[in-house]
Order: sequence, then structure tokens, then C-alpha cells
Amino acid sequence: MLMIGLIGGMSWESSAEYYRILNEGVRDRLGPTASARCLLWSFEFSEIEDLQHRGDWDALGEMMVDAARRLETAGCDLLLICTNTMHRLAPGVEAGVQIPLLHIADPTAEAIKAAGLKTVGLLGTAFTMEQDFYKGRLTERHGLSVIVPEEQDRATVHRIIYDELVAGKIDAASRAAYRDIMARMVDAGAEGIILGCTEIMLLIGPEDSPVPIFDTTALHAAAAIERPLVAYPADPA
Repeated sequence: MLMIGLIGGMSWESSAEYYRILNEGVRDRLGPTASARCLLWSFEFSEIEDLQHRGDWDALGEMMVDAARRLETAGCDLLLICTNTMHRLAPGVEAGVQIPLLHIADPTAEAIKAAGLKTVGLLGTAFTMEQDFYKGRLTERHGLSVIVPEEQDRATVHRIIYDELVAGKIDAASRAAYRDIMARMVDAGAEGIILGCTEIMLLIGPEDSPVPIFDTTALHAAAAIERPLVAYPADPA
């Protein structure tokens, strides 16, 4: 079984979901006592959050490459960055190690295309919604059209992520606000909604959206299971 390296702690609330999904997926494939071989490098998120909002992406890039190299040295065969926002730094991470990085946008885009959709709404941090590192990959590599909320709605989505979800706070009023924002994106033409922050799945489920949702946390973790399974014994079932 290959070793999955997780660059997490951004926040630990969603990293815990990665760990759960990976292990449940392996157990479902290989039997009740099976679990995933994985190593987690967990950052102290307040340090990351401070650098993000100060715009010090150079320092963040150095930290991410250091984490990736530590996981590679420890024997990992595949890397996952357990956050959408920090995929802004994915090119530097890929260049800094010899093992492959599974980009979170790719399995998300594949699921969207498999559902026959072309235009999707994107929820995430302001960095993810407003910068091009994520939207550009969806558009240029996968041919998707991406809609983001209006400015005030983007501010609401970002605030709820950083003030509530990364701290494990689940608020009914915030869920209602996200529902309204998603409905407005659907009115603007979104055929599906990307939960483009790994914490949003803690707040929003399929029942909250009038169109299909694409949970990047679950899709990313599931894709990681599929790749290492080439080294597993055949499923007797």
C-alpha cells in the first residue's frame, strides 16, 4: 500500500475530515480492519492565516515546500494539500519534490464534467474566489465556466470561513446566508456549486442547494484513494 502525505492543519477541522474519508474509503474497499497508510504534516493555522491576510505568499510558499519535503523524506508516495486556498502555492510545491501532487481542482473538475455540467458557482475564501490560480485551472485545463458571488456575498462567505468554520462553529444563520448566496449564483447561471473551501462541507450539504454541489474535500480524498489502490491486492469481491 502506498503512503499518502497530507499537508494539513489549514484548518485541522477539515484535515480531520480528510483522515476520516481516507480511512473509510480504504476500509470500504479492502475490508473492516483495513486503513489508509498516511502521514499528516499539520500546521499551526493562526500562523498561516496571519501570513495569508498580510499577503506574504513567499513565506507561505517556503513553509509549504518544507512540509512537502519532510513528507517526501519520510517515505510518502503522493502529496495532498488539504486546503483549496493554499493550492495557490501548488506549482512551487510540485517543483520542490520528486513525488506527485494531486491537485484538488482536478478531481473536482472531473466530477463536474462527469455530471454533464459546464457552468459552476464557486464558494471559497476571498483568495480562492477572487484570484486566478483556482478558477484559471478549472477554465483553462477543464473547459469549465466559473461564476463567483458578488462582492458583498464574497465577503460574507470569507468571513464565515475564518470567523466560524475553521473554529468548528456551525451556525444556522450562516447556513441560511450560504443558501441565499448559492441561490443567487444559480440565478446567474450556475448549474452546480463547488464547495471550494475544505471547511464549507461542515456547514453545507446537498439539501442546502437547488443544484448539485461538489465537495472538494470528499472528492480530493476519494481521488487519493483511487491512485494508491493500484498497489493494493485485488478486491476479493
